Amino acid sequence: MDQTADIVIIGSGIGGASLAYSLADTGRRIVILERGEHLRDAPQARDDRAIFLEGFYRSTEEWLGDDGQAFLPGNYYYVGGNSKFFGAVMYRYRLEDFSPRPHMDGASPGWPITYEELEPWYERAEAIFKVRGDPSQDPTEPPRISPYRFPPVPDEPAIAAVRARLKEAGIHPSSLPLAIDINEWLRRAKTGWDAFPNTGFGKIDAEVGPLTAALDSSNVSLVTGANVVRLETDPAGRKVTAAVFLKDGVERRISAGIFAVAAGAVQSAALLLRSANATHPRGLANGSDQLGRNFMNHNTTAMLAIDPRSANTSVYQKTLAFNDFYNADPETGFPLGNVQLLGHITGNILKANAPLLPRWLAGLIARNCYGWFLTSEDLPNPESRVTVQNDRIVMHWVRSNMRAHELLIRRTRGVMRRAGFPIVLTRTFGRKTTSHQCGTARLGNSPETSVVSPECRSHEIENLYVTDASILPTSAAVNPALTIAALAIKAGASISRS
Repeated sequence: MDQTADIVIIGSGIGGASLAYSLADTGRRIVILERGEHLRDAPQARDDRAIFLEGFYRSTEEWLGDDGQAFLPGNYYYVGGNSKFFGAVMYRYRLEDFSPRPHMDGASPGWPITYEELEPWYERAEAIFKVRGDPSQDPTEPPRISPYRFPPVPDEPAIAAVRARLKEAGIHPSSLPLAIDINEWLRRAKTGWDAFPNTGFGKIDAEVGPLTAALDSSNVSLVTGANVVRLETDPAGRKVTAAVFLKDGVERRISAGIFAVAAGAVQSAALLLRSANATHPRGLANGSDQLGRNFMNHNTTAMLAIDPRSANTSVYQKTLAFNDFYNADPETGFPLGNVQLLGHITGNILKANAPLLPRWLAGLIARNCYGWFLTSEDLPNPESRVTVQNDRIVMHWVRSNMRAHELLIRRTRGVMRRAGFPIVLTRTFGRKTTSHQCGTARLGNSPETSVVSPECRSHEIENLYVTDASILPTSAAVNPALTIAALAIKAGASISRS
């Protein structure tokens, strides 16, 4: 027998969970379909060897590159989605990110809404994710109505020393905005959280924050192990009538008045493409032919700053960043990007990323290094896209703005050397690294050039919403999680009025 609901949300990651939280007090029957199960605690959850060297949590799902070669994308399928493993950095996009502006190799088109329109929803998102921070430290911090509700996660002594060295080098270091309860996190084990699974409550991910709050309402329910394979529409193609999903090997169907897709930028696009029918032969919500296009994935580099004279005694490390080159390089004037600490790099983590490195040498380097994550904006390009061929996801990522990223690397290397780190090593991540993926169902005012409206509703299908990273019209150069949450909460307010 088919199930029924008022609202069906597909996916329980940042976008899906935040939407459910926003709608929970409406009294409508909300069903969340999640393909994964709950992430259970296990000894491996804080074992850096098991996680990074042995791939204990790694998904076996393969996608295809445009070269025809299969690769492991690194996505996770659990309740809470990829946020179960995220670094918990919850930046607001900078004010300048919402306006068109030139880059070294192209231009960012800006947004159809302003920062001021999104600001109240940012505040609500920061509240449910219990974000810690201090806006006074970062010169690029956009205007805000209210301060953070919690002070920043404290620097450990080794990181406080790095902060002081950066200031002496003429940089403006600032505390990362983090969705971390540090005491709760460290109670389970003394490790970092970046890329570690969250099996408790120390990391306020999509499950711990908005999903738990939503499920406190009796009208909200979660179905796990539910892999949605297609959406069905009425004969006219104006409304989605049902989601078809597999659970325990059995095909099931659920009908509702409203459907929201929040399976992630790649999976949401793939689902809508697979749902093509006679009325929508190119896929649902794809009259513009923009579905799956404008895929963006941040240009990123890991940098190791090494000082053989001083050991890095930190446990978690990831509390510091700087945006001195975010909006304008001092020489070219072009925006370059964000620089933030990675989680503490252990010998096992280093060995996993440099397999040819002898274990003893990896441990030696790790004791004296500080890992940094450099991020530059990837620009939207219709030829950068996700397609589905023979039911397999195919990625064709057209990289952009790499000259700016290379300049960011040079500028940051200079900063590290001025700060007293004589050895600086870098590794730029390749085209098949799918971190911060976004942009495949872009938000916009025109049905001819975008997939959803500023309310996250399909231009063509009146009861279909998309509320994940796929709707981002630009990638900016900061972590997208908070912006996804803010847009989803804003969409929930729009749905509540309908």
